[in-house]
Amino acid sequence: MASFCDPDIVSGYAARTEQLVPGLRHLHKMTGLLLAERAPADARVLVLGAGGGMELKALAELQPEWRFDGIDPSAEMLQLAETNLGSLASRVTFQEGYIDKAPEGPFDAATCLLTLHFLPRGERLQTLRGIQRRLKPGAPFVAAHHSFPTQGAEPDKWLTRFAAFASLSGVLAFQSENNIRTMKERLPVLSPEEDEALLREAGFSNVELFYAGLTFKGWVGYK
Repeated sequence: MASFCDPDIVSGYAARTEQLVPGLRHLHKMTGLLLAERAPADARVLVLGAGGGMELKALAELQPEWRFDGIDPSAEMLQLAETNLGSLASRVTFQEGYIDKAPEGPFDAATCLLTLHFLPRGERLQTLRGIQRRLKPGAPFVAAHHSFPTQGAEPDKWLTRFAAFASLSGVLAFQSENNIRTMKERLPVLSPEEDEALLREAGFSNVELFYAGLTFKGWVGYK
């Protein structure tokens, strides 16, 4: 959390994230497409981890009648989201905090992008259950985050590939072995199989993988 209160990190968040996440803009478009399969034209959408506003802006541009509740624990990141959204911010209600601070809904759809990999398994399950409980029956949920094999030499292999992609995108700091080691130590990453099982344990059905970009995976599921 501390890093997302650092003014330098906050100001460069959007550009840096686009360099690190393969196909980020297309991920946002696919998210909008999957939500719109079931969400109505005037949907109310819960966006957990909304700081920065990147997915909020993409979804608001795709669906002009949708309204959003954007939740994030960083006040600085929420301010960045409001700034980046411009006039679209009038369709978003911002709330600082975690899932327990989110309105009860019920919501027509929900997203949690590039967030859950920060949470240990127990907290992740509680967060997913909090999202699921706030959805209408049959409502879609999209999650995407770091998820890769966690046994043996697999983490090193996949994190090296992630670092190489970042370097090709111009993020030179990710070339160092120290950064790879820091990610291994600080991110409680689950394997894709564990992530899917956790979504089902939280109450989501028909869970499907729709996105895979090196270390990042994305799923859609339904209440």
